Amino acid sequence: MILFNPIVISVLVLSVLCLFRLPVLIALLIAALTAGVASGSSISDTISVFVGGMGGNANTALSYILLGALAYTINKTGAATILAKKIAQLVKGNKFTLSLIIVLVAMASGTIVPIHIAFIPILIPPLLMLMNKMKMDRRMLAICFGFGLKAPYITIPIAYGAIFHGIVKDSMATAGLPVEMSDIWHANWMAGVVMLLGLIFGLIVFSKDRIYKDNEDEKKFNLDEEIVIERKHWLTLVAGLIALVIQLKTESLPLGALAALTFMVVTRTVKWSEIQEMLDGGIQLMGFIAFVMLIASGYATVIKQSGAVEALVDAAFSALGGSKIAGSFAMAMLGLLITMGIGTSFGTVPVIAAIYVPLAQKLGFSPAAIIFMISVAAALGDAGSPASDTTLGPTAGLNADGQHDHIWDTCVPQFICYDIPLIIAGIIWPLFI
Repeated sequence: MILFNPIVISVLVLSVLCLFRLPVLIALLIAALTAGVASGSSISDTISVFVGGMGGNANTALSYILLGALAYTINKTGAATILAKKIAQLVKGNKFTLSLIIVLVAMASGTIVPIHIAFIPILIPPLLMLMNKMKMDRRMLAICFGFGLKAPYITIPIAYGAIFHGIVKDSMATAGLPVEMSDIWHANWMAGVVMLLGLIFGLIVFSKDRIYKDNEDEKKFNLDEEIVIERKHWLTLVAGLIALVIQLKTESLPLGALAALTFMVVTRTVKWSEIQEMLDGGIQLMGFIAFVMLIASGYATVIKQSGAVEALVDAAFSALGGSKIAGSFAMAMLGLLITMGIGTSFGTVPVIAAIYVPLAQKLGFSPAAIIFMISVAAALGDAGSPASDTTLGPTAGLNADGQHDHIWDTCVPQFICYDIPLIIAGIIWPLFI
């Protein structure tokens, strides 16, 4: 019976623990122990398999730490404050102009200058006063961040996209279906189109005026004062470009980040005495996410070695009656359940791929369809989940004055605009590719 399968039991335990806000690291460990014991292994054997499998995401974890250090250093130079003032001058009171700029900046934070969400608490608070004067509903920017942070890594194999596509590629290969990196973006372009439609919908729906109170701290920040761009700001931009070029040339994101950090030290943008602070800042920003990657890989290894994957695939195939539409629907719902609880797309790919690949192959889905379903299912956890960095990051900036609710102003709008369309696409589009 499907409900008594070790994987199903483990996933249910994982989801319930995450929904009750148990830290995901502990939830993953308990879920892994549950899967191992339920499959007949001892706790000590399960721990051994778990620890042995953690190395599967070592490259990804290193990438996050080094990118976190780069993000911390870029913020420390004051480049984000300069950008905030420049944006204020360009907007000229137009909500949609500001929305477009934020979308582009968010996209750049995952590609050209790979600092991810680290820029949001620095860039957005100075702009809140400007947004208040425009009577701009902050849910518009919550939607902009959702698109700018997610769509690039799903569709473009650069920086964080390279990490995500690499995890998908490696996880599918481990599950028995080798694919090339180029296959992933070829399959995922429809997800970007669906998210673009969600962005347009969200901007229209939330474009009505909304009144906020001005905060005294915001008034102290003068957006109209003269912008002075110093040498360190130009060097920071060059460092971001170096990270991008090296990553593209070597296909190694850790090497790109290390080259950028080295450049900033050599040019004295960062002093020699500040290197430890730079690394500590990187660990503070991205260390938790990096460790989640390691834990998730160990969890996926336990699931795969439990011997329950084949049994689950056979039972699910029988229950679905071989129907591809029923299969895509079931996998979309399972992906939503897992990723909404964990709140990270990157960390759930190994878990999802271990289940999706054999089941989807048995149902007759093409490799491109399987790539798409895995990517969409994983991405569902980044929009709408209270534990996702794609929702936590925007709230950290937009709620700097205590007037933006995390659930109702960030999570719910992102879920409506992105998760619902992605679920529909994840069910229907795999039938045609």
